[in-house]
Amino acid sequence: MVLLAAQHHLGDSKAMEPADSQPHESPNSSADAKQKTSLTLLLRLRANDSDAWRTMVQLYSPLVGYWCTRSGVRGTDAEDVMQEVFRAAAGRMQDFRRERPSDSFRAWLRGITRNMVLQHFRRSRRHPKPSGGTDAFLRLEGVADPTAEAPEEEDPAEELDGLRRRALELVRSEFEERTWQAFWSTAVAGRSPVDIAAEMKISPAAVRMAKSRVLRRLKEEFGELI
Repeated sequence: MVLLAAQHHLGDSKAMEPADSQPHESPNSSADAKQKTSLTLLLRLRANDSDAWRTMVQLYSPLVGYWCTRSGVRGTDAEDVMQEVFRAAAGRMQDFRRERPSDSFRAWLRGITRNMVLQHFRRSRRHPKPSGGTDAFLRLEGVADPTAEAPEEEDPAEELDGLRRRALELVRSEFEERTWQAFWSTAVAGRSPVDIAAEMKISPAAVRMAKSRVLRRLKEEFGELI
């Protein structure tokens, strides 16, 4: 899977090589931007930062849309439910906690989505469309509380891959193109740092540092959310 390598290394934030061996970044000229990047996306969401909410919606809209479709909600109905999901998430953001290793933001948001879908069907007094079927609605009906324990269907790899790709794209502008190319070639494409270094005319240490820097930034920004 194209992003399995990047996913595996999300927790690896070690700087393995000296800074002078890496591709260099242009300094951020905006003091406000520096202050924002010092806070995780989760902290900015809890502070009701509008830019953070736009980022979160961009990150999760396709996945929330997939959950709606899987439950039998489509078209304009799905768009309405998605708006309700993000509105409810904004109102409950302070409730999200990671008290156990199994707790995740994705599961928390999926629980809210399930609840909003259930409310949609109850309001409209109809069952899901054929792809979801009555069984899907009955499963939803049994889990009205979005924090309740319930067996979950695992999201397809391509949906999770898309989530990680969007997260990567959201931090891409913070890095020079050479740094990004070195990261992508080794962390995502799985190529050897030695081969990449020869191709880019930099040291293997610089390739490894580029990878480490991007993954560290990804973890800083989205570690609790993806």
